[in-house]
Amino acid sequence: MRPIAPPDYLAGYPAHLADSVRETIACGKLGGILLKTYPQPHDVRTDRSLYDYVQAIRNRYLKNSAPLSKVAYDSKLQLLHKALGTHSTVPRVQGGKLKAKREIRIAGIFRDMPDAFLRMIVVHELAHLKESEHNKAFYQLCQHMEAQYFQLEFDLRAYLTYLDAGGEPLWPSTTSPTPGADG
Repeated sequence: MRPIAPPDYLAGYPAHLADSVRETIACGKLGGILLKTYPQPHDVRTDRSLYDYVQAIRNRYLKNSAPLSKVAYDSKLQLLHKALGTHSTVPRVQGGKLKAKREIRIAGIFRDMPDAFLRMIVVHELAHLKESEHNKAFYQLCQHMEAQYFQLEFDLRAYLTYLDAGGEPLWPSTTSPTPGADG
């Protein structure tokens, strides 16, 4: 069995940008640049506070979208699904009707990142409530909810590349969640 190569977070970007990020990592400068731009991690630590955070953005930009039944951090998400966030619609039969419950799961790595990165991934997953495909309308909606969406996505991908290259986390966990606090 062959080892699985780590994801190339910069695939799809022009070669000169990807090479520039890799060179900045090799020179040991990317961490400092990211810390200067994003100095503090957010304080959205529990699933409950994440739900409230997501609902606030949803209520501001997507008032008419389907309600969310669950929003949670998922520590296994990045490893199992090779994703940073997921959205799902779970069909449920209630009486004679088919109803759908919508859920958003955010990779646990975002628990210890700056607010800008958390907001970017939340905006991305919320946009899927209206647009299922990654098309022009989807990215326009992302940019409507977060004007700096494309820059934040690039910076996040640069940070994930930095971590894959063996870099130490820039925003180490300052608190571990209290058992039972996610409810």
